[in-house]
Amino acid sequence: MDQKITQPLPNFICGPMLRRLTSDEMVLWWISPQTLSARIHYYLPDRNFTIDPDETSLKVFRVGTRAWVHLAHIRFDDPLPCDQKIEYDIETDQGMQLTRMLPHIVYPGQARPSFVVREKIKRFFHGSCRKPHHDSTDAFTGLDREIRHSLDDMTLRPALLMLTGDQIYADDVAGPMLQAIHSVVRILGLYPESFDDAAVEDSHELYARPDCYYLRKNILPRTKIGEKWYRRGGAKHIFSSSFAQNHMVTFAEWMAMYILVWSPALWDRLSVDPMKIPVKFKAIYEKESLAIEGFVKELPKVQRLLAHIPTYMIFDDHDVTDDWNLTSKWEQRAYGHPFTKRIIGNGLMAYFLCQGLGNSPATFPEDLLTAADRYFTEPEKPNHDRFIDRLLDFRHWHYEVPLFPELVVVDSRTQRWKRDRRPASPSGLLNWEALMKLQHKLMRTQAVLLVAPAPIFGVKIIELIQRFFTMFGYSLAVDAENWMGHRKSAYALLEIFKNARTASHNVIISGDVHYSFAYDVELRFSKNCPGIWQITSSGIKNEFPGSILTWLDTVNQIMYSPWSPLNLFTKRRDMVIHERVPKGREKQRLINACGIGRVTLDDKGAPLEIAEIYADKPPLLFEPQDRES
Repeated sequence: MDQKITQPLPNFICGPMLRRLTSDEMVLWWISPQTLSARIHYYLPDRNFTIDPDETSLKVFRVGTRAWVHLAHIRFDDPLPCDQKIEYDIETDQGMQLTRMLPHIVYPGQARPSFVVREKIKRFFHGSCRKPHHDSTDAFTGLDREIRHSLDDMTLRPALLMLTGDQIYADDVAGPMLQAIHSVVRILGLYPESFDDAAVEDSHELYARPDCYYLRKNILPRTKIGEKWYRRGGAKHIFSSSFAQNHMVTFAEWMAMYILVWSPALWDRLSVDPMKIPVKFKAIYEKESLAIEGFVKELPKVQRLLAHIPTYMIFDDHDVTDDWNLTSKWEQRAYGHPFTKRIIGNGLMAYFLCQGLGNSPATFPEDLLTAADRYFTEPEKPNHDRFIDRLLDFRHWHYEVPLFPELVVVDSRTQRWKRDRRPASPSGLLNWEALMKLQHKLMRTQAVLLVAPAPIFGVKIIELIQRFFTMFGYSLAVDAENWMGHRKSAYALLEIFKNARTASHNVIISGDVHYSFAYDVELRFSKNCPGIWQITSSGIKNEFPGSILTWLDTVNQIMYSPWSPLNLFTKRRDMVIHERVPKGREKQRLINACGIGRVTLDDKGAPLEIAEIYADKPPLLFEPQDRES
């Protein structure tokens, strides 16, 4: 047996990661090679105390012979103080402390990891789209620098980090990353699985096939379902990604991916074999290897920062697969095929464990947790299928956090407004019921921080192009996924912002698009206009094709300036969009660079400063334009 598989593993394979945090509760998440009974020590300015999580507050899910996911949901009898630095440490039953097991988890000059509880959000960070093999710097290193400089400065230390989608790329995986994933599967003994109606019988056969790397389109499912009789011909691929050569398939692959993008713990133990790569893909393999080497070097900083800032997440498509639930036709084809349904379900299972559960543990009902326990205790096919069915039926991935402004996170993937008559056209991002629930939330508060993975107020020229391609049946080709793409859903959403009882301050944060921008939005001919701001930051490690974006930016400024009559032909005709100007780049409105958004709010919840921070250059401010010009 491989020595790297039998040698002892660190107690923390991934994490610890600080998740949901209020004065009344704290969520910590980590993965260990065994069940880890741990005490959590807290160090406050005026007192210290220890909590021993019991079986009601510590949920443990076994995902392999040497892999256990832990979620500690701590509730405090005495609320934690706000706006004070609180240090913490984790101690195992053997007396090993986190700070000794992971010395790099502590910032220089500090004794332990720390956090700050906020009731009011004064400053926060947000970002999306982190692809390991993209040829760019990882903006998480810039965030690590920001946190390091604000550890003891309560005016600068952020309230939270909001990750707005594509925390991983399941459909766009580098060859070296997929080999690393399979090495992690072997080291941790992550669960195998069997398939129905697939080109392979089980995960063992999948991993052993010569077309496992760069040729997975030979394995991915095809169907004729949903095709017009005159277009049918041969069966067509269900997954629409242009980069699906290494699309993840198994639950084990998803779990390994999360470990590898958030933690450095296993990278020096991995065994990869370039000889298994088909000859014609050797060059791309070597190029991807260089990009991933740079990515891995920064992972200690990533692990450190995620232990110091409350982090909330929501999925977008690439966390599961490209164009996930984009159209009714896509859904019919995908969920009508057992193998495709399993692949999507595996992505959702991993999201549940690694992202969703930490956002709001109390949201998940007992029957769903029971289905999870049943599979992770007995990972047999019937339990696997039942758990996936329960996750696909679940409709509460959205959540709120009781802060000021209130954090309201939208699930725009599983509650879509489907088109019965035009199933090939994009569905609305929220259906009527979900929109009405959102309206009630926005009417019950004075200020809201609304998280919508795709921008609600997007770039009009790009939306126009997407609409044009959709008319000819090519919505999947241009990722035609915007809030204005479905007429009924769009008008219902815009009416929410026009309602006089809607929150007076609405800061919308988004990602998805691989460029960054900021808009101030106001209602035409209204004296009681609510404050609306659209702030988009994308991506953390991904970019839009540069020359194309420059052209689109210029055309959009000409065609859709606030005074342009073309605005009257858009669904947002009753609103005026004021584009903020990147400081020092007066001719640009759309910024194409890997970064993370930094937003500072005033006491009422309105933006004081909107900026992008980077790994290797100074922050870029988005400044409001003179409205009189």
